[in-house]
Amino acid sequence: MADATPQNRTPAPDTLEDWLALHLVPGLGPRGANALLQAFGSPAAVLAAGKDVRVVKGIRASVVAELTSGAARRRAAEERKRARRLGLTLLCPDDSRYPRRLAAIYDPPLILYVRGDAGCLAQSAVAVVGSRAATTYGLRIARRFANELAARQITVVSGLALGIDTAAHEGAVAAGATAAVLGCGVDVPYPVRNQALARRIAERGAVISENPLGTQPEAFRFPVRNRIISGLAQGVLVVEAAARSGSLITARLALDEGREVFAVPGRVDSGKSVGTHRLLQDGAKLVYRVDDILEELGLGEAAPPAAAAPAPERGAPTPEEAGLLAHLDAYPRHIDEIISSSGLPAPKVNELLLTLELKGLVEAAGGRQFRAVT
Repeated sequence: MADATPQNRTPAPDTLEDWLALHLVPGLGPRGANALLQAFGSPAAVLAAGKDVRVVKGIRASVVAELTSGAARRRAAEERKRARRLGLTLLCPDDSRYPRRLAAIYDPPLILYVRGDAGCLAQSAVAVVGSRAATTYGLRIARRFANELAARQITVVSGLALGIDTAAHEGAVAAGATAAVLGCGVDVPYPVRNQALARRIAERGAVISENPLGTQPEAFRFPVRNRIISGLAQGVLVVEAAARSGSLITARLALDEGREVFAVPGRVDSGKSVGTHRLLQDGAKLVYRVDDILEELGLGEAAPPAAAAPAPERGAPTPEEAGLLAHLDAYPRHIDEIISSSGLPAPKVNELLLTLELKGLVEAAGGRQFRAVT
């Protein structure tokens, strides 16, 4: 289900370079650029204004010098050539492919660098975010929700970080489109472990950034990019978040822009769920199925969900294995706790866990933790 957009319109090359030139001025940033645009009306007018840009409060002397020297235009021409060589699409607000939801936020990016299909950004979209240090439960839920959303032609938006973001992209790319918003340039391989995933995303959806080519992943860029994650989406689903989490920043930005915020409940004794439970206390909508999100956003079912992949065949446990299985549940338990509760010797527990893993009845959750596969 795509949002209504004007008839396809791409800006003239000079217009795109005007936007790009303004975008690349060092020390300006989206807010300063948008203040100049409000004062002068268009990028071309800003670039032609010379020292008159000083009438806008807060514009630095270095920005004035950059705009009056012609360096901004030269830099824009070179950046556009580099983007073309890399096969990237550059979107500015004068381009009909620029996402309308994103254009409506307080400080929209002047340029979006897109690797992949810019068209997926026009579809209905839900952001799925959460902790980098996620539990097995959180990863499983993020992957499932994202898969079901993508199967209904909903673009799943996330940040390509390790943990919940990765699980969301993996679940979505298996069924439909997903958009990864980076805190670095789209040509910078970060995180390195997700480069294969990034290539798959570009094939089925889009990898995007507002950052100029070559921009490195500095810490301050990630909270800034979160406004794009929330801005692209009609709603934000927080799967797992600690008390201090970037996901909570994304949720707060979504609320500021009038977007819906959803949260999946977790274990009450898990620090990974403190943030999501706080969101629920503050009025986020509790969800336990994708239909809860679709109904709240008025999306219905844009397309019937794709047939679920057949579950792997599981072997039947022996009585001894079933006895150990009774000491596990859907939440990870440390092996020392399993040994203690079962009363079995450690070597025997290790042996039984291995056979249960091979039968698909138990999975390792990292940190010598295991959970039953439900």
